[in-house]
Amino acid sequence: MKNRLLILMAIVLTATSLIAGWSLADKLLLINGAGATFPYPLYSKWFYEYTKIDPTVNFNYQAIGSGGGIRQIAAQTVDFGASDGALTDEQLKQAPGELFHIPMTAGAVVITYNLPQVKERLKFSPDVVADIYLGKVKRWNDPRIVKDNAGVTLPGEPIVVAHRSDGSGTTNIFTDYLSSVSDNWKTKVGKGTSVNWPVGLGGKGNEGVAGLVKQTPGAIGYVELAYAVKNNLPYADIKNTAGNFITPSIQSTTEAVNGKINSMPADFRVSLVNPDGKDAYPIAGLTWILVYKNQTDKEKGKKIVEFLRWAITDGQKYSADLLYAPLPESLVKKIQEKIDQIRY
Repeated sequence: MKNRLLILMAIVLTATSLIAGWSLADKLLLINGAGATFPYPLYSKWFYEYTKIDPTVNFNYQAIGSGGGIRQIAAQTVDFGASDGALTDEQLKQAPGELFHIPMTAGAVVITYNLPQVKERLKFSPDVVADIYLGKVKRWNDPRIVKDNAGVTLPGEPIVVAHRSDGSGTTNIFTDYLSSVSDNWKTKVGKGTSVNWPVGLGGKGNEGVAGLVKQTPGAIGYVELAYAVKNNLPYADIKNTAGNFITPSIQSTTEAVNGKINSMPADFRVSLVNPDGKDAYPIAGLTWILVYKNQTDKEKGKKIVEFLRWAITDGQKYSADLLYAPLPESLVKKIQEKIDQIRY
């Protein structure tokens, strides 16, 4: 009899727990987003930490690339999009409502490579980077690379170019940079989330390019700084507009942001490449969350606004550990004013 009673109590407790679990699940508000892989490590951290602050909300974010994020927010199949490339005027006109670009953080796009025999950090001038991706500089011991890296013994092996195969904000930042430093690139290829690459192998996402470089001796690629660090890949110093070779870092990325704050447009669609400043890293960019000004779902709209307010203030403390540049206070104030315009 005693055993039966214990079994009955266990069944009741299990049923109660299941009902409580179902009740909690029913109360969770799911917010769907998709887009950039560039900020994915930071966004993942934010979504995890934010559930501790508001346990009634759950975020489902698909890192499918900026191009996919733009398409999905335009089609209204997600609650927010994410992109490292600002929408064009034409894309904004075609959207079914007024879209806001909310800056979330800034990051560096780095030139990474697979040359295990080279222990020194390599240096690249802008024109050399452009000509590597144009297929004009083909070997690691090309005289122009040697000139930038005096004293470094470079191998004669071919350069294997790696690039993104998907629509990508990281690509937008990188090709924006190449267009700004090379008229040849600007004319023949141009900038965008997706371009017709003259040479190279394609990988999906930052992780795809990082994987290609890591697995291919002699490879060169471009990825977000965090992905290079995470994959133990070396990354190069790049010469900036002041003529200094700058190592990509949180500080040099912050210097890039500071170099553009005074000229920041009201809609925050700004390029950070080749900024003024002797210590500014030249291949940097903002990444944005894309949301409609007029939210159709009142409850979701409210939760999205609350999250955005948290992310650009308290959430910024998580940026540096993941190698993203925290937003300057002067910029945060302007972003808060934009978030306040979202209607639900």
